[in-house]
Amino acid sequence: MQMLAGLLAFASIAQAHYTFPALIAGSATTSKWEYVRKTTNYQSNGPVPSVTSDQFRCYQLATGNEGAKTMTVAAGDTVGFTADASVSHPGVLQFYMAKAPAGQTADSWDGSGAVWFKIFSQGPNIGPSGLTWPSQGASRVTTKIPSCIPAGDYLLRVEHIALHSASAAGGAQPYVSCAQLKVTGGGSKTPTNLVSFPGAYQPTDPGLMINIYYPVPTSYTPPGPPVFTC
Repeated sequence: MQMLAGLLAFASIAQAHYTFPALIAGSATTSKWEYVRKTTNYQSNGPVPSVTSDQFRCYQLATGNEGAKTMTVAAGDTVGFTADASVSHPGVLQFYMAKAPAGQTADSWDGSGAVWFKIFSQGPNIGPSGLTWPSQGASRVTTKIPSCIPAGDYLLRVEHIALHSASAAGGAQPYVSCAQLKVTGGGSKTPTNLVSFPGAYQPTDPGLMINIYYPVPTSYTPPGPPVFTC
């Protein structure tokens, strides 16, 4: 009975958490971990331990590309990730990209350095009765690749940071995945406000240490730099 109770408790915890295992490209949804580097939480569904951890970059189970392939997409296309089973916690949803440097490809590069630029940020809707989070309950999260970025190999990073227990430093729960892309077309605008992971966030950032329930916040500042726009 004790073992059964433990298994049921683990299952309950796993169901409350989530992963981002499959890439969405246009109208197509790929297989799990086909174009997404397998994450450490692929079985537990648990969050990244800390925003200052090396795993906050892509939450990879192992170094390298974890066998992931690279998807060819056009600048301006819709891309995203499936959420398994769904985004079950309230929190902020953001997407970043990073261009592989000369001599590297999306499947050979580790994404280190101040190379990441934010392409999407979705915070809460704020009303007198509280905050509502558009991503909560979602089974798919998507954005568009900026149409002006140069062609080349990129990593696409999704992060959803659950804030239901974020009233103290370290209480925020990040969920992260990285997919491998080859972007075609595009333009020549160089992305700005580049950051590194880890390094971009601190546990005490206003968007990471916040009581989202009481007193009801009147504003919310997402962590990280401004969104890069064309």
